[in-house]
Amino acid sequence: MFDTGATGFMLLSSSLVMLMTPALALFYGGLATKRNILGIMIQSFVSLGWTTVLWFIFGYSLCFSGNIASHSDFFGILGNLDKAFFHGITLNTAFSGNPNIPEFVFISFQMMFAIITPALITGAFVNRVSFRAYFIFLTLWQILVYYPFCHMVWGGGILASIGILDFAGGIVVHVTAGFAALASVLFVGKRVDKDSTANSIPLVAIGSGLLWFGWYGFNAGSELSVNALTAHAFLITDLAASFATITWLFIDIIRSKRPKIVGVLTGSIAGLAAITPGAGFIPMWAGPIVGIVAGIGCYIAVEFKNRHGIDDALDVWGVHGVGGVIGVIMLALLASTSINANGANGLFFGGGLFFIKEVLTIIGTAIYAFIFTYVILWVINKFIPVRVSEQVELKGLDAAILGENAYDEGVL
Repeated sequence: MFDTGATGFMLLSSSLVMLMTPALALFYGGLATKRNILGIMIQSFVSLGWTTVLWFIFGYSLCFSGNIASHSDFFGILGNLDKAFFHGITLNTAFSGNPNIPEFVFISFQMMFAIITPALITGAFVNRVSFRAYFIFLTLWQILVYYPFCHMVWGGGILASIGILDFAGGIVVHVTAGFAALASVLFVGKRVDKDSTANSIPLVAIGSGLLWFGWYGFNAGSELSVNALTAHAFLITDLAASFATITWLFIDIIRSKRPKIVGVLTGSIAGLAAITPGAGFIPMWAGPIVGIVAGIGCYIAVEFKNRHGIDDALDVWGVHGVGGVIGVIMLALLASTSINANGANGLFFGGGLFFIKEVLTIIGTAIYAFIFTYVILWVINKFIPVRVSEQVELKGLDAAILGENAYDEGVL
């Protein structure tokens, strides 16, 4: 009944995207100070577990049940609860978007996106937010920010109905998480402890490499099938990441007269984030352009953040938020129906209206994610202090909240 090749590939892609969350824990854990490694890592792993629970209960249904065309969703913003607890889905239920794969496979693939998106935000407020507040934030943010955009763009909601495109998450994942990170930093405030020395650059490198590896499932898997466009998305992902990596390297060499490994690793993530929305819609020759623009644009954003004292500890806004914005703009400029007949033509190919719609969407997404994130934190803070005390921050979240240490202090 089902295509074993497509089904197997999508299960592999789901596994690759799942791997990205532990990889993110390594990436963020290495960048954090040695007193906050476990505090940032547990936030990623809790998202891995709790988001899955929410996805089973109602998350998948709110994202992918109903649509605006049949008036069966909530005003094109959220789906309904018809598929809560995976109700009505059996071993033989085919995914409507590709009948060659079971719906269970699509559920798994999309669940991994829902897991990593809020985990991205945590790098912004490392060592400042209590675990209880984070857990509540994780829950509310999924429901009020991620689920609506997932449904509106990918689930047959209002944005999909007007032709908005986002191949693998530039809008749904990176813009929402990036501007949520900016809001959270402005709400929580600056760190008391000014020592932000990364505890383990090798750990950052391992996490970065695994993120790059997992991103092939992220982008190529978003074709939801195995064909030439799948290979196109795979290769253009590597091109953009590589060009962004080398662009960041050259900027570092020009500015500081030496190469920097953290810069190289950060540049790769910027390129990966930027190519996400257009991987299956833009020509192969545009991949290097996206990478170069992302490398320059995200570098400038990080410098802007540093110059203005915005304490986004691990540059979530500068890399993911700005990278996502750059990627959607490049999609709006360079998309071509010669690459994907189900896509659209960007501004360079005569699609002026499509360009305007995409740009307005990223503006609206950024504003929505920022405001709702700030409000969620404000409400939580009325009941539970979001920020830890100065004493806890100086002691470190690992020992103060978890009662654990990443390293033997007598050795290091």
